[in-house]
Amino acid sequence: MNRNLGDTSLRRKRRSVDPMRAYDALPTPLRKWLSQAALPWSPTSARKIWKRGQAQGLSADETLNLLCQAETRTLARDKHAPP
Repeated sequence: MNRNLGDTSLRRKRRSVDPMRAYDALPTPLRKWLSQAALPWSPTSARKIWKRGQAQGLSADETLNLLCQAETRTLARDKHAPP
């Protein structure tokens, strides 16, 4: 059973934190972006990129663009993704 993660060749990771509690603690723009994301992001991974963008002085929109770029790179590595 793939637990609704879809058909992907990417490795799945086990998490040691409560994902719903971590998700609820995210900033609203990031939660909104995650709800539309093509990949099942962990709140920890998304928060890491969010904090990096904010530390660089980027706006919320620019930081969300960083997340889009990271998602695009990850999708490009997926062997099952359509060309």
